[in-house]
Amino acid sequence: MKRIGLWIATNIAIVVMLSIVLNIVMAVLGIEFRSTAGIFVIALVFGMGGSVISLLMSKKMAKWSTKATVIDSPRSNTEAWLLETVARLAKQANIGMPEVAVYESNDINAFATGANRNNALVAVSTGLLNNMEIDEAEAVLAHEVAHIANGDMITLTLLQGVLNTFVIFAARIVANIIDNFLAGDDEEGGLGFFGYLAVIIVLEIVFGLLASIIVKWYSRRREYAADAGSAALVGKEKMIAALQRLQNSQPSQLHGELVAFGILGNTKELFASHPPLTDRISRLQNS
Repeated sequence: MKRIGLWIATNIAIVVMLSIVLNIVMAVLGIEFRSTAGIFVIALVFGMGGSVISLLMSKKMAKWSTKATVIDSPRSNTEAWLLETVARLAKQANIGMPEVAVYESNDINAFATGANRNNALVAVSTGLLNNMEIDEAEAVLAHEVAHIANGDMITLTLLQGVLNTFVIFAARIVANIIDNFLAGDDEEGGLGFFGYLAVIIVLEIVFGLLASIIVKWYSRRREYAADAGSAALVGKEKMIAALQRLQNSQPSQLHGELVAFGILGNTKELFASHPPLTDRISRLQNS
């Protein structure tokens, strides 16, 4: 309950901060909230602003949500190997040394996140450490380093921000059109406050689902690129072996935005964050 309460409080704080920024911007520019320009400013502040804030907080939120322990000083040979391997791969990929962490989970998984390629986090599950051979684990670490080197966190944030902006903007524009159509010449007609709000919510759900399809499509493409990046860093046979090991793993236990950044994710059709493992293996084998 404490973790849920903190998550809710964090999101409320973000909304309050964005609302303050929004009101200041609108007042300075003299823009009406229901005008097209006003709706665009609202959409931009909440759509892009929310995504950027999430990116800036991604490392802290990832460590908090998974209860990951950052390795500052190795306490075992395994932790020493993790630090040495990530450092070597980061140097090969020409990125700054990421923070390295371990989190408790039975699934074989790992993820990378962070605001930029020189200030990132690579975290691995205890399930991965307990169930993968060294070469397989090395390939997974290379996959996550490739995500960082490719700038996937930033690109995904920008894409999500643009689509969020579109969803918020389009929903309100369409709601205004419906409201004006129903009102006609009657200034007191139309949808009314609660009707207008309900239409916006429905439209945001519909447009949001369409936007999610685009985000998940991009997410699947970057998984192929990260697999190829891992193959370039440590050899494709190691990456193929790692993916084959994942075929016998239980489903990912990561939640929220972290699912997209894990080595193992959701593979369900249009809303899949990851391509099927068989497709990933086949693409590497044929490369």
